[in-house]
Amino acid sequence: MPAAGIINTNEASSLNPHTPDFFDLAPCSLWLEDYSGLRKLFDAWRADGVTDLRSFLQADPQQVAACSASIKVLRVNHETLALYEAATQDDLTTRLDEVLRDDMFNSHLDELEQLWAGETTFQSKTVNYTLTGRRIDILLKGALLQDSASPWDRVLVTVEDITELEQARQRQNASEQYARGVFEQAPVSLWVEDFRSIKNLLDDLRMQGITDFRTFMDVHPEFVERCMSEIQVLDVNGYTIKMFKAADKAELLTRLPEIFRDRTLTSFHAQLIDLWEGRLFHQREVVNYALDGSTLNIHLQLSVFPGYEDDWGLVLLALTDITARKKAEAYLEYLGTHDVLTTLKNRSFYVDEIKRLERKGIPPITVIIVDLNNLKIINDTQGHAAGDSLLRRTGEVLSKAIEKSFRAARIGGDEFAVLLPGTDEQQGALVIDNIRQLVELNNQFYTGPQLHLSIGSATCYDISNLHATLREADLAMYEDKRKYRASSGADRRRA
Repeated sequence: MPAAGIINTNEASSLNPHTPDFFDLAPCSLWLEDYSGLRKLFDAWRADGVTDLRSFLQADPQQVAACSASIKVLRVNHETLALYEAATQDDLTTRLDEVLRDDMFNSHLDELEQLWAGETTFQSKTVNYTLTGRRIDILLKGALLQDSASPWDRVLVTVEDITELEQARQRQNASEQYARGVFEQAPVSLWVEDFRSIKNLLDDLRMQGITDFRTFMDVHPEFVERCMSEIQVLDVNGYTIKMFKAADKAELLTRLPEIFRDRTLTSFHAQLIDLWEGRLFHQREVVNYALDGSTLNIHLQLSVFPGYEDDWGLVLLALTDITARKKAEAYLEYLGTHDVLTTLKNRSFYVDEIKRLERKGIPPITVIIVDLNNLKIINDTQGHAAGDSLLRRTGEVLSKAIEKSFRAARIGGDEFAVLLPGTDEQQGALVIDNIRQLVELNNQFYTGPQLHLSIGSATCYDISNLHATLREADLAMYEDKRKYRASSGADRRRA
């Protein structure tokens, strides 16, 4: 027996056996329902002064159950039975509590609100369950049939199974959230930018017949700045804000000219050449600036997103901060050519410089050899700290005594050398006088042991005799040391 109030499908179709039953033949789930009981509930609540239906129902969820109970199912079609895995219409209608359950509250509230507001149609996305317990996502649409005998006594409801679509959407959302999470949590600075304007500028140059892009930029350096100003930053990740020392994304994006300036333009010049030549993926070391003014050495990797090769509408820049590495490299390079204690060049640099002068040096070349007197005695009697202080003071004197184009080097424990390419004896003698004057000033400035230097020099006019000149300057230094010892009573042989 059919449930009370439900029209028997067979009875309805038997009214005219030659007329096809379009309701049953419809390829989607159809429900014919009676909402007149719901209309009476609404009228009663309005009479009681209810104006905000959602607040009223949320305050008393039992009233939502009353709304559901007031709705009667008159008829469903075969597609509905198949969708909900029901054997008959009676089977489905008597077990509706298994179909309509769990997480339907908010969506059902939306439907009721639409009807309360006077709409003649309504729709919602919700969840139903088949009689076997399988969860299905549905899109429900309803319409009040206007030719009904009494208000809301016939409502046509369609149900569309959107489970696969909803699952695909959830997978897409999960994928987007994953990608966003990777973007935000990446331990490198990531920038998503729009390069379309740059692409248009380069295309315009090609149309004008420009083929030598390097020469064009050399002649028009302002073009580089124009291209940089055309870049649109679409997004940056959290690490970018931290790396460039910005308070937030808004501050970073409003102060971009402070980040991309000076030496940045040089590297961007090279990037434009790569793009002009069709290299849509490239990497190089560049210089940017943090918002506190500090310099950032950066390894930049630029790649145009797949699918945007024709217009460069989406470009990803990955910036890795290599400032610490560059400082370490610079320090190692410094150690390779400098004496840490005196800050002068070291013996390795001195040997390489001699070789360079032998290959490419232009005479005359004056060589000055300097020896720090009494270093061993000071170390033995006053400690190595006092000796190190004398070595540092010697470095100060030699650094200030010579021009920046020349180099002084510590070539031994207490021995130093100054190479003066393009300098004759007279000019070399002036440098030595300058050294001796600075030694006197240095001794007046510092307390502790006096600084005494033995100095010898020689000048080479033939590059092939450079090594002989070095020996000559060394011998002259030892002669000066002998005189110093003799004058100070330190020459033991004379004693």
